[in-house]
Amino acid sequence: QVQLVESGGGLVQAGGSLTLSCAAFGRTVSTWNMGWFRQAPGKEREFVAAISWSGRDTYYTDSVKGRFLLSRDNANNTVSLRMNMLKSEDTAVYYCAAATTGQYHSLATYDYWGQGTQVTVSS
Repeated sequence: QVQLVESGGGLVQAGGSLTLSCAAFGRTVSTWNMGWFRQAPGKEREFVAAISWSGRDTYYTDSVKGRFLLSRDNANNTVSLRMNMLKSEDTAVYYCAAATTGQYHSLATYDYWGQGTQVTVSS
């Protein structure tokens, strides 16, 4: 069993930055692919970014490319999502997820999910 715990959310002005962290407990996720998803009020949960188990490959949804940067530290069982140039449309609950394999952008791929952390961007 893997427990994922997100942190780092908060309130930020448009144009500002935040770094979200996800810590895994229960077992190492160094061989797992990790993803971030978000869900805004009244909307479905959507893919944001993912990183391969080695950290060599990263994937981003178009709306965050060039603004968000995903990295991982396998020694510490953590992943971090650096979010720059935040916009009001980035406001959502952000979820960390872990998967052994599958399509990075698909919710169904992921086996474990965190409880989420709120990000609110004021305009």
